[in-house]
Amino acid sequence: MFAALASPIRREVLRLLREQGPQPVAELAAHFDMARPSFSEQLRVLRESGLVAETKAGRRRIYRLQAEPLLEVQEWLHPYERFWRGKLTALAGLLDELPDEPSPPGPRPVRPSHPHRPSRPTETRTHHDRTRGPDRGPRRSVPAAPAREGVAGPDGTGAARPLVHAG
Repeated sequence: MFAALASPIRREVLRLLREQGPQPVAELAAHFDMARPSFSEQLRVLRESGLVAETKAGRRRIYRLQAEPLLEVQEWLHPYERFWRGKLTALAGLLDELPDEPSPPGPRPVRPSHPHRPSRPTETRTHHDRTRGPDRGPRRSVPAAPAREGVAGPDGTGAARPLVHAG
């Protein structure tokens, strides 16, 4: 069952059958850029897993969705859904307990506001902090990205503003 659901092509076939109802192979195959034998193989996997049923109407083969096997998958996944819902609820509670504005020592640079996201301070980090861990080797700051021609920086000039500063 899970092997049949693993393929994005097969999931799309199931979606098409769910939304548009039973369809002949030719109509289903028209949605995909693949050779007919390859598409027939995808249908075979779905048929053998019990997710689709095939009926013959003259020379045409009509496929329809058989959603009942998906109930087994849903029942199997239900305990995992409860598990993750509990974990996410606990994480939300922990995040609610954290202060909104942490105050580490020293100055903190602020990124320019993004039109779709609220502005918040960025963390001061060095190359050392990200790659070597504490107490390992000299601290080096990461250089700011050079300005790209034709691209305005946050101050309206072509100069890029560094988002990472030495600590």
